[in-house]
Amino acid sequence: MTTCMNPGLPQAEIGIFGGSGFYELLDDATEYKIWTPYGEPSDVVAVGTLGGRSVAFMPRHGKNHTIAPHEVNYRANLWAFHELGVIRVIGPSACGSLSPEVAPGDFVVVDQFVDRTNGRADTFAEGGRIYHVSSADPYCPELRQLAIDSCHRLGIKVHETGTVVVIQGPRFSTRAESQWFARQGWTVVNMTQYPEGYLARELEMCYVNVALITDYDAGVNADDAVTNVNVMEVFANNIDKLKALIDDMVPTIPEQRHCLCKDALASAAM
Repeated sequence: MTTCMNPGLPQAEIGIFGGSGFYELLDDATEYKIWTPYGEPSDVVAVGTLGGRSVAFMPRHGKNHTIAPHEVNYRANLWAFHELGVIRVIGPSACGSLSPEVAPGDFVVVDQFVDRTNGRADTFAEGGRIYHVSSADPYCPELRQLAIDSCHRLGIKVHETGTVVVIQGPRFSTRAESQWFARQGWTVVNMTQYPEGYLARELEMCYVNVALITDYDAGVNADDAVTNVNVMEVFANNIDKLKALIDDMVPTIPEQRHCLCKDALASAAM
């Protein structure tokens, strides 16, 4: 894998956020340092091919996982993909379950989010650019169905809908918070889904999240508390399933988009 520092960038159709274990998915990958109007992205972007498609990959927390969820420069990350021509983004993430029916090792293809973060730069609408983008259905329906179909083909237990509540981090929830989230009917808890997915919508990108369940959140099981050691252990034990899902899903993505994501700004500008 080589590193390119020059301004000449290739084109990539699909962007993937995730951890360093995903690098081996890409063939003939080259790394690019990309500068954005919003500062530096989390890391260099690796561009290569997967299933005959041009793919860009970026580790959301940096290669060595040195960037905390509340410190991720989400705008720079999405803008870097935008500079490469990415129009579809796959954003897998580790999540805690808020329901006894959603077990560690399961996948959830979420269709809604609830934002409980604070102070994050969460829009490109600034400096006189004003637009109000619909977030009624924040995840791309086309990509969601493709992810679900891949799970079924691979025999992965998948929950086809779910709401992710996004907390600020880096701390985990208290039992009281977790129980409150569960009472609202929310499905999983995470620290990175907002504003990542929404910013993709502002750039008229399609975005899908595949939540890999690593634990029951603190309020679900009164006998257990969430620890980072347990979370990372379950994630490591299931990362091959996530890689298999992406490997299966990417070649099925059609070249033409028929969803509303591509026209998100058409009626949003003031």
